[in-house]
Amino acid sequence: MKNNIILIVNPISGDVDKSELIDAATAFAEKENLNLVIYNTSGISDSDNIKVLYSTYAPERIIVAGGDGTIKMVAEAMEEHDVIIGILPAGSANGLAVDLNLPSTIEENLEIAFHNDFMEIDMISINGKKSIHLSDLGVNAEMIKNYENSSIRGKWGYALQTVSTLIDLEDPFIATITGDFPTIECEARMIVIANSQKYGTGVSINPNGVMDDGKFELVILKNMDLVVLGKIITGNMPIDVNDVEIISTDQAFVTTNIPVSFQIDGEYCGKETKLNIEILPKQLKVAVPNPINEII
Repeated sequence: MKNNIILIVNPISGDVDKSELIDAATAFAEKENLNLVIYNTSGISDSDNIKVLYSTYAPERIIVAGGDGTIKMVAEAMEEHDVIIGILPAGSANGLAVDLNLPSTIEENLEIAFHNDFMEIDMISINGKKSIHLSDLGVNAEMIKNYENSSIRGKWGYALQTVSTLIDLEDPFIATITGDFPTIECEARMIVIANSQKYGTGVSINPNGVMDDGKFELVILKNMDLVVLGKIITGNMPIDVNDVEIISTDQAFVTTNIPVSFQIDGEYCGKETKLNIEILPKQLKVAVPNPINEII
């Protein structure tokens, strides 16, 4: 009897045709004598449908072909189950794949997703919602909102929305941050809630990020020049430590003087004035390149 693997495909993520990837995964599964069950997300009852698939097939692994948002959705659906998630990066935002040092070719990623060892990574609870990678308040979230409302996808879409977002940028907000550290009150353009290091663009926003250390970082980008800010969020310039403040903690509470755009793992979540944040240790098993210690 063949072992089951479920492949979750987000057909619209990253505005990339997934047919080549699906064909390659199907051929790989046949070669390995595995039964591949393919599910295409639709945006309707996906989480419930994935739970039913898991109960029906009891898979060895669930493999996700999509971006950070799709991975997060599958992780939340599987929070009651002990299952390894493999990643085939295929989204507009592939930040988690970048942080895990996943390779660029389909063939190498299939080998890792189907067979490799795993690491147990933390997640973050923000106002009761889970974040697997990077969330933020401010200019990047505003850009994501504009991107989601645009008809242009992929890297060009992000580039265009970065320009228009910076042109229309409002005044910085004032944030008050409390926790098991001295209270901080400051002007900011952006506050990142980071479980890891890099955005999908490759820019290292949080050099201290480790995904399985029981901590998250708050990265506060202060009132910096708009050109510099644009270069940072598009990955064309590393952040200067003098322009940011980084706090490593396991819980924090953030309040802002005005409602500020907020996003979780590349998905716009509206405007917020309060964020209650806490770490959720070792929530998710993710297949990673061997050896693991190269990515930590």
